[in-house]
Amino acid sequence: MIKHLKWLSVVATIGMIFVLLGGALVTKTGSEDGCGDSWPLCEGQVVPSEFTFEMVIELSHRLVSGSVGIVVLILAIIAWKHLGHIREVKFLSVSSVFFLVLQALIGAAAVMWGQSDFVLALHFGISLISFATIFLLTLLIFEADKKLDTESLHIQKKHRIEILALMIYTLAVVYTGALVRHTESNLVCPDWPFCYNNEPLNVIGYNFQQWVQMGHRLSAAILVIWTILLFIKIVKNYKKSTVMVGGWSIALSLILLQVLSGALIIFTMLNLFIALAHALFISCFFGMLSYFILLANRSAYKEKSGQVNETH
Repeated sequence: MIKHLKWLSVVATIGMIFVLLGGALVTKTGSEDGCGDSWPLCEGQVVPSEFTFEMVIELSHRLVSGSVGIVVLILAIIAWKHLGHIREVKFLSVSSVFFLVLQALIGAAAVMWGQSDFVLALHFGISLISFATIFLLTLLIFEADKKLDTESLHIQKKHRIEILALMIYTLAVVYTGALVRHTESNLVCPDWPFCYNNEPLNVIGYNFQQWVQMGHRLSAAILVIWTILLFIKIVKNYKKSTVMVGGWSIALSLILLQVLSGALIIFTMLNLFIALAHALFISCFFGMLSYFILLANRSAYKEKSGQVNETH
């Protein structure tokens, strides 16, 4: 059964990546109204009589989301039944279904009644959390046969707090990025990393969209610097842990790729594939942070149960 669960979990995780990228594609191609204000039908029909490019994008996203939702539900039920004895499995099984339904409802509400840019920007963040719960469930399934050895790992309290703070801050940065998309502020600053002629103090006369764009760039820069500093701490304190050093090396690579793709969005004038890669990198980075939160939670549990000394 574990073998089948592995395949199912991998399909669900990959499917959620397509859901995330599909949502980004809908926004970036302006296909939010591709099916009008009708949901879950398209223009009030199961199969529209006429198709437009925007309709195909929106309808494809709905079909993929619905199919992945069924896979996630099946995965959650089977994982609960066969791996419910693992402490985190039941919580993640419920959470994966809950956040998937929540993001679908937010999307449906936006289609039928419309939402402000600030509310719409929440959608991608909810989708990220949904992806993270499924990604963690997948890792737990692979842990079941000891493919991932984390039993001896203990993360110090100060590092647990910092990892949690970094994850919360990442969600805030993701929100600013989503706000850039929904307010159509992607190309309002022609230069990079600063807005005009790369002059950092030339902020007089910025309009709302330029403040949104530069606010995102500043928050992203802080995220990168913070990740680099935490990576150095992790390597110094957990150099014997393959999971920590290897995992944080992947996380650091992802956030650097995120910055590179963000710059290329400006240089390529919003190339669609670069923009989708930008969404992919931050999704994977958030997934990695979620895994470290799970490991940190285990360390805290061990301390409370007396299995390890807090100063270890």
